[in-house]
Amino acid sequence: MRNIKLVIQYDGSRYRGWQKLGDSDKTIQGKIESVLSLLTNEKIELIGSGRTDAGVHAFKQVANFHTECDASEEEILTYLYKYLPKDIVVIDAKEVDERFHSRYHAKGKKYLYRIWNSKMHNPFMIKHCTHIAEPLDIRLMRNATPNFVGKRDFTSFTSRKSKNKSKERELYSIEISKDNELMDILFHGNGFLYNMARIIAGTLIEVGTGRISAESIPRIFEKKDRSLSGPTAPASGLILYDVEY
Repeated sequence: MRNIKLVIQYDGSRYRGWQKLGDSDKTIQGKIESVLSLLTNEKIELIGSGRTDAGVHAFKQVANFHTECDASEEEILTYLYKYLPKDIVVIDAKEVDERFHSRYHAKGKKYLYRIWNSKMHNPFMIKHCTHIAEPLDIRLMRNATPNFVGKRDFTSFTSRKSKNKSKERELYSIEISKDNELMDILFHGNGFLYNMARIIAGTLIEVGTGRISAESIPRIFEKKDRSLSGPTAPASGLILYDVEY
């Protein structure tokens, strides 16, 4: 049995997220599994490094699958490129150790949240950024980031729907940069809870507008109350940027 690791990029705008649902035509996992099943003449189960929500994109998603098919790495890559829709591209296919597991072996992840901060939205960026018309004070936002860095209980910064028993995660860094109207928030951590990156982004946006103060964030952590943190920022601005092994 072979174990094949894939590196995948996708625009999640028209999909219901990564995870396969009953209607596989509307998920990233379902689309790729369908094509791989045709190639291998087997029922393929694709294991992703993690789930991305509806509308979320990926610059580097990692997945693996097991197969008895003898197609070469290049043949797998070529077949996927030919038959997947244009908004999903597998950029690498490599045979790996049979014990490799894309989710359990991941050591860290990076998520990028992109904001178009201008009075008017950019029609060329609208699917891949969140438009915030109000001016954002990047200095206030940067001053708030140390409150999130380190090993912490992120109960206040995850969805109430989260099924994870432990809400403890470690953020290594949050970097905020701005190039004219485009603002990037790069999160680097050992793992992310359901909607965690989007809720932290939403909280930092509130800090940038002055509606939440950086000084109040430690108390929000302490209270473990989702209602105290900022709104869940829209999915369109979030990109799974990297998965580390």
